Amino acid sequence: MIDNRIGRREAMAVLACCAAVSLVAIAWSWQHDALLNYGDAEAHLHIARRVIDSHRPGLTQLGSVWLPFPHLLMIPFVAHFEWWRNGMAGLIPSCLVWLASCWGVYRLGRQWLPPAPAAVAFAFFALNPNLLYLQTTAMTEPLFVCEMVWTVVWLVEWRSSLASGDIGRSRRLLWPIAVVLAAAVFTRYDGWIMAFLAWTSIGIVLRRRGQLRGAAFCAASAIVIAAPVVWLVYNQVVFGDWLDFARGPYSAKAIELHTATPGSGPPHPGWHNPWVSLIFYVKTTEMVAVAEQWGNLLLVLSLLGTAWGWLIGRRKGFLWALLLWLPVPFYAYSVAYGSVPIFLPVWWPHSYYNTRYGLEMLPALALGVGGAASFVLTGMGEFKPRWTRAAAVLLLVLVGLNLGIMLRHRPLVYVEGVKNASARRPYERVIAAALRTQLAAHPDAVVLMNTSVYPQIVALSGISLRQTINESDREYYQAALNAPAQHASFAMALAGDQIEQAIRAHPAGMVAIAHFSWPEQPDVTLYASDTSHVIGAAAVHDAVVASAKDKLP
Repeated sequence: MIDNRIGRREAMAVLACCAAVSLVAIAWSWQHDALLNYGDAEAHLHIARRVIDSHRPGLTQLGSVWLPFPHLLMIPFVAHFEWWRNGMAGLIPSCLVWLASCWGVYRLGRQWLPPAPAAVAFAFFALNPNLLYLQTTAMTEPLFVCEMVWTVVWLVEWRSSLASGDIGRSRRLLWPIAVVLAAAVFTRYDGWIMAFLAWTSIGIVLRRRGQLRGAAFCAASAIVIAAPVVWLVYNQVVFGDWLDFARGPYSAKAIELHTATPGSGPPHPGWHNPWVSLIFYVKTTEMVAVAEQWGNLLLVLSLLGTAWGWLIGRRKGFLWALLLWLPVPFYAYSVAYGSVPIFLPVWWPHSYYNTRYGLEMLPALALGVGGAASFVLTGMGEFKPRWTRAAAVLLLVLVGLNLGIMLRHRPLVYVEGVKNASARRPYERVIAAALRTQLAAHPDAVVLMNTSVYPQIVALSGISLRQTINESDREYYQAALNAPAQHASFAMALAGDQIEQAIRAHPAGMVAIAHFSWPEQPDVTLYASDTSHVIGAAAVHDAVVASAKDKLP
């Protein structure tokens, strides 16, 4: 009989270990200037900042493609300019949810496993260098992993309460389950599938017990159902299309069509081929979880450990933990039909792209490893009880050895981030330095620019978003495109973008003062208005408002 109660001292020790490991990772990432390696991390911070810093502040600045919850969590931190600029605003919520994930994995393992195997599962999860790196960034995967883990934790506890006859506690647990599922819906699109499966399963269990029409379930159901409905309505109201996130100009599908070369074959491996997509995702999962030479062994051990976990924990709700394996079919489908490519350095096209998606399988693999450890230690206890403690220590040493090997060869997700940064960061800094030089003489000058490609240039230039006119400003942006010299003192145009086209169509008053180019990046031209006055942000706002009033009947 396993005592799955966690003492206060045990809980404090787990959390203290997690905090220490997280701080080491943060210090390393800070020292290596890696907080903003991913362009998506810069973009997430940019979206959060423009909610409070733009000509049109408010929730409409959240955009349509990326779901809003990660950005809402960052808003209190991006309000601090320096944290927005250096990436700390994304690090703070990410490391906190990582700590919560670690505690959730340990708590989940202790539902079915003795302390030693649960510690192996916990160590395997907490010492993964790829997730440790990602929890120092503004990326959304750490948050979603946390939501997955706690969904399963509370589902298992709900099922145990129901089975033990504690109806009051089971009803109370419906609320945190509903809230975390709604948060997952607003974090990543995987969350939509997870919420549907989890809540439908709850409904089936309650129906079998004749409790489907309970007030608690009906009220909590409103939260789960409202989450996707709110997002669809938001897209319709703000962008005029309730599926703008799926078929709009910035959707994954639109980007795939825009970047694909006609007649060059499939745009990426696994395109319209679920089997190849499955293989790519499973390989990605292996490569981000363990040293490359141990990938297949990990998969076998995780599957066997999961089977063992089901045998010893099926009466304690272990079946609900299988929800952690959802990323496998989800990404097999998404890579094949959802315009979501994954590139690996070991397979064609021998590149790095979206490797971090494999981290969503880390909780499932960790519990599988814990189950395998439980099988080994249980057998050892039967035949060689004296060796049990040494075997447990050896398993933890192997986890540490895996960490060492992965660090030696550099974690895959970190390498992708470095390559991402090296392709654009020097370019961003050169352009920002030139813009900063111009703004030194005119500190209140307005800059017309597209911030979706290089969002960090604004922060690096030392100005607020309100001092720019960018694509998220809508009517301000359109007015500036129609008469660039009248609305901005400076303009940053990327080759072929709307601003370059606008300046070509309305060149009067605009003078090119600098031109930049960089390998595999669009050329950038910096323009200055030759008008005698400097245009400030307040003047732009007043001009657009006056123009809007003139159009009123």
